[in-house]
Amino acid sequence: MKRKRNKAYLKALVIGVVLAILGTFIQLPYYVTKPGMATELDPIINVENGYEEEGEFMLTTIRLGQANIFSYLLAKFQKYHEILPINHVRRDNESDEEYTNRQLFYMEDSQESAITVAYKYANKPVTVKNHGIYIMGIVEGMPAEKVLKPGDRIFAVDGKQIEEHTEFMKYVADKKENETINIEVERNGEEKTVSVSLAPFPKEPDKIGIGIELITDIEVVADPKINIDSKKIGGPSAGLMFTLEIYNQLTEKDLTHGLRIAGTGTINTEGQVGPIGGIGQKIVAADNTDVDIFFAPNENGAAVSDYRQALETAKDIKSDMKIVPVDTFEDALHYLKNLDENSK
Repeated sequence: MKRKRNKAYLKALVIGVVLAILGTFIQLPYYVTKPGMATELDPIINVENGYEEEGEFMLTTIRLGQANIFSYLLAKFQKYHEILPINHVRRDNESDEEYTNRQLFYMEDSQESAITVAYKYANKPVTVKNHGIYIMGIVEGMPAEKVLKPGDRIFAVDGKQIEEHTEFMKYVADKKENETINIEVERNGEEKTVSVSLAPFPKEPDKIGIGIELITDIEVVADPKINIDSKKIGGPSAGLMFTLEIYNQLTEKDLTHGLRIAGTGTINTEGQVGPIGGIGQKIVAADNTDVDIFFAPNENGAAVSDYRQALETAKDIKSDMKIVPVDTFEDALHYLKNLDENSK
């Protein structure tokens, strides 16, 4: 009898181990997102001979990973964990590497905009140089899919130098279906010319193109020099907080007032702040890191803005963070410069 019990126990153990392995390693066609962390920007951003700060500017992140059985089930019962279909995160046929590269491109673009805005507001020299355009993505089933890849850098089309992605779009817009264009690209340090014909987009048959998503490759030259080491952080949502940290190191008056200040939002070269995803999860991450003030995109007062969602989340988790709406970098700057009055 004892031997039978041991066999039954061993069998159950083996089944349990197999189920655990399957549950861990079988990936589902979903992603799970959850609150990440608030990260101090001072160690990441270094302006040459920049001013010190008593408090901290911080970026907020969410954690994202492809779901397995366990993480999927856990997310079903955990508040502020979200399950997303895989095509809501990655594009059709986009690999993990391509997705990561796309997010890193977005981060680089965000940093360049942040430097441009911060230096202009601090009255420091800054110039922007264009170096062609990058391919961010390829539309499945379009002609570009056969000869171009995400990460390729376009220098010229039909012998015409291209410095802005809008130039490329205008040039292609004047072409007709089945016309061929010659594109000069750099891939892995090597230059080559490829021929691509134009065709209708599968989901937009009235629209003609080759099927690529582009971003302008710019170089920002600033004085004093600046170094940003964002490592593997991707996406554009840290733009506003990068701008605030850079500006604070450029100017003598410390805008932090000794507080921990976090936030989120994209930034463009005009200083406009745009919405992002996962605002509720970022509020949770900031609250878990004892943040005092959180800047949220206001979206010009829209009823379902990131700011409104941030307020709801802060109330739900009983956070005492001050949630501040912003539409521009100047809004955040004005709030911090008048922080003593704002806190009354």
